[in-house]
Amino acid sequence: MNLFTERAIRIITEIPPGRVMTYGQVAAAAGSPRGARQVVRILHSMSQKYELPWHRIINAQGGISTPEKAETKGIHQRDFLEKEGVVFTSNGKIDLSIYRWFPQDAEEY
Repeated sequence: MNLFTERAIRIITEIPPGRVMTYGQVAAAAGSPRGARQVVRILHSMSQKYELPWHRIINAQGGISTPEKAETKGIHQRDFLEKEGVVFTSNGKIDLSIYRWFPQDAEEY
């Protein structure tokens, strides 16, 4: 496993319940500011194996990103987040100024 993947997994695992990070934010904290798509691949292929809280990763606009054919996954993601206390706005977004989580020592990864 490469260093970026190890860092991304560690960061995702540490996101506390009721908080979120964006794909790009995880990528930057893991050392690859342009690696948001890599974070998507990590979540897709490794969430189950590493028990990643995949539902805590959202897009930069505060929304849930799911392919059209995976709409039920988006519904589950919203349900998981709401059970953790995350409130969605009337337009279906999460207020990042309230719920975004920042690792304290991102350079440490």
